[in-house]
Amino acid sequence: MIINWNRKEVFVGNSSQRFDEVRYSLSSNKIKYDYKIVDSTSPSYFGSSNRARTGTYGVNMAYTKTYYIYVHKNDYDKVQALLRNL
Repeated sequence: MIINWNRKEVFVGNSSQRFDEVRYSLSSNKIKYDYKIVDSTSPSYFGSSNRARTGTYGVNMAYTKTYYIYVHKNDYDKVQALLRNL
């Protein structure tokens, strides 16, 4: 089981395509992972009160989501070697 104190981050980025590639690679190698997607235009996102006044004018929508992938810390070295070849 992957919980906050036994996990390590192996991916952080804004590309949904790269996020899917990493997830597919982990799944096909039977490595358990957890992920999180943070949307900076979401009302629950810290600091988004300005969005109510300005909307998303001038914001590059390709960079509004940040994707995170975590693995168990015991799998970290194996995953790093796997992702290096991806």
